[in-house]
Amino acid sequence: MLRIIFSGRMLVALLMGFTCGLPLLLTITLLQARMKEAGVDLALIGMMALVGIPYTVKFLWAPFLDRYTLPFLGRRRGWLFVFQICLILSIAGLGIADPGVNPWMVAFVAFVVTFFSASQDIVVDAYRREDLPDEELGLGSSLYVNGYRVGMLLVSGGGMIMADHISFTAVYLVMACAMIPGLITTLLAREPEPAVGIPGSLREAVFDPLTEYFTRQGAVWILAFILLYKIGDTMASSMTIPFYLDLGFSKTEIGAVVKLFGFWATISGTLIGGIVMIRLGINRSLWVFGLLQALSTGCFALLARVGPNITLLSGVIGFENLSSGMGTAAYVAFMASITDKRFTATQYALLSSLMGVPRVLASAPTGFLVEAMGWEGFFVACALIALPGMVLLIKFAPWSQPSRRLP
Repeated sequence: MLRIIFSGRMLVALLMGFTCGLPLLLTITLLQARMKEAGVDLALIGMMALVGIPYTVKFLWAPFLDRYTLPFLGRRRGWLFVFQICLILSIAGLGIADPGVNPWMVAFVAFVVTFFSASQDIVVDAYRREDLPDEELGLGSSLYVNGYRVGMLLVSGGGMIMADHISFTAVYLVMACAMIPGLITTLLAREPEPAVGIPGSLREAVFDPLTEYFTRQGAVWILAFILLYKIGDTMASSMTIPFYLDLGFSKTEIGAVVKLFGFWATISGTLIGGIVMIRLGINRSLWVFGLLQALSTGCFALLARVGPNITLLSGVIGFENLSSGMGTAAYVAFMASITDKRFTATQYALLSSLMGVPRVLASAPTGFLVEAMGWEGFFVACALIALPGMVLLIKFAPWSQPSRRLP
């Protein structure tokens, strides 16, 4: 196990995760702060969320990346190198553009950043699936997720702190430079061996992945599982900040326990989940981690009944973030494991886009549910909503089958 943990492939997964997580909040948290400081209208700041559309429709150009190979660095690293160069330049450009002078130009450059960021995600997800053996996919996915979270923390925490001492332009230039380790990783990493039968035409790259997937036994059940597995956890998470405030916790307590302590609990959970998956396999881990997720969500109902107890809050946050981290690691590893290596970019982009649907649609009515059921009833309902996703595991991931193997 130690050989796997300290292998070069694990380091590549971690660094690529960092490089993918870093650009995300540059067009959300940091950009919102910059535009607010520049006096941009709040309505326009809110509309800036639309620049994130490429993350939700990245499957539209993923077939192009499965079909065509650039004449340098190989099928995956060639595209990854190009997208990372474009990201460094566009992030620097976002720093140079002035929202106080031309906010629409800033919006355009931000859209360019998200397009190249989403494109990088496509290639990195495909690379990870093709580079890692099945038995290492769980740990590799967990390290990727941890790297992703560290990249986000650098922007949301480090970026905001730096902006108090240097200009936002300088902050964005620093963040552009922070992409360089990812670029070096791309140059030094090995290129995965292409699978036999990769698409020979754009038509094959578009239609063959869908045909291959939907001819599998239980294909529709797997899509339903992807929609439902983390739906309870997602719904509960979308209302936790109002819940803490309503319960009577101070903003300082929320920041210290929920954000700082919770962050490290999530990181630990993701890493533990990856190590456990080496022993249990991905399928069995989905069962164990899914049950822990449901239990941890139910613990919020206990907190709602007890009231503002800082010790209980710490325990609930630690348990919830640990279990959520483990569940996310297994979830991401599972999606990678069910992609056919001939069409990795297209199939994973489609599945990961589908994975984001509950975050938008299921979270929308949570405020109405709280008003109708109260906090305790709401969190109990969120815990129970997780059960259908668990039941679906019987169809395609029974306990007796530790992992799922595809070409």
